[in-house]
Amino acid sequence: MWQKKIYKTCQLLTLATTAVFSTSFCQANDFINNPNYENFKLKTMQQYGLSAEQIDLAMLGAQNRPNILKIMDRPGESKPWYAYREMFMTEATIQRGIRFRDQYSDVLNRAEQQFGVPQAIILGILGVETGFGNNKGSIITRDALATLAFGYPRRADYFANELGSLIAWTYKEGYPITSITGSYAGAIGYPQFMPSNIGKYGVDYDANGHIDLRNSPADAIGSIANYLAQQGWQRDQPIGFQARYTGNTPESIISKDLNQPVPYGVLKQQGITPLNPLVKIDDLTLVNVIQLQDYNGAIYYITCPNFQVITTYNKSRMYATAVWQLGTEITNR
Repeated sequence: MWQKKIYKTCQLLTLATTAVFSTSFCQANDFINNPNYENFKLKTMQQYGLSAEQIDLAMLGAQNRPNILKIMDRPGESKPWYAYREMFMTEATIQRGIRFRDQYSDVLNRAEQQFGVPQAIILGILGVETGFGNNKGSIITRDALATLAFGYPRRADYFANELGSLIAWTYKEGYPITSITGSYAGAIGYPQFMPSNIGKYGVDYDANGHIDLRNSPADAIGSIANYLAQQGWQRDQPIGFQARYTGNTPESIISKDLNQPVPYGVLKQQGITPLNPLVKIDDLTLVNVIQLQDYNGAIYYITCPNFQVITTYNKSRMYATAVWQLGTEITNR
């Protein structure tokens, strides 16, 4: 209804004011003349049962954001682990995490029991993603996704699908589409879910009838736990162990693909063992080895399937390690 009202208001303004004003204020859609716009509309109509008018209404006022393309085209900063870790393992973030943990302890315990995902990992993701809601992003999500859908050819299809998901979700929930803000890549709320993942994995964990990852910490907690559980999280199983390597060819033991683990016995013969001698790993257990750069040189971790599950949230091995370590630090305090 909110979009219909805007549309009617714009029609009246068009009749009552100059064409310049009506076009700039109401009918401006920076993407409407893009050669791919009509195909986007058709696909979104077919996928979500929306009308062409509904999609045009949702796109009223959409603005191209060239600065987003500059960010996407900028080569990723290659930080060593010790520098990356310092971005998240700050005392301020840890203290915010402790306060969040204490305030939502009942919800965290409920999610851990229901989904089998430790609250340390839920806390770690919330801390790394948005500093427990301290930085959710302020870019209008529709504009971010449209800029990428119609101006970033390498992943245009992906972002067009996310834009369609966003439009459908806002109609379903009754949210004004311009009220949804997030990251430059279109991620939303405490856990920085992409729009399509809200429908797939979002949970109304506060039972108020809406999935609101922007304003409901409970929904964010339940949704993260549900996501990881559906990605294959193994209840009561380890994430990994810091390791010692005594060989001379680390490239031979470092996993190139975390989806292709190796029996621990094979890696042990090449010189990789847990740093803690009390840790025992069966030779047939499938594991990976990752290497990170610390202040004094390379460090190693033997990682288990649950570590790989964290990387489905973000494929970076440093990201997964930061989530693991930050959440552990918060729960241990």
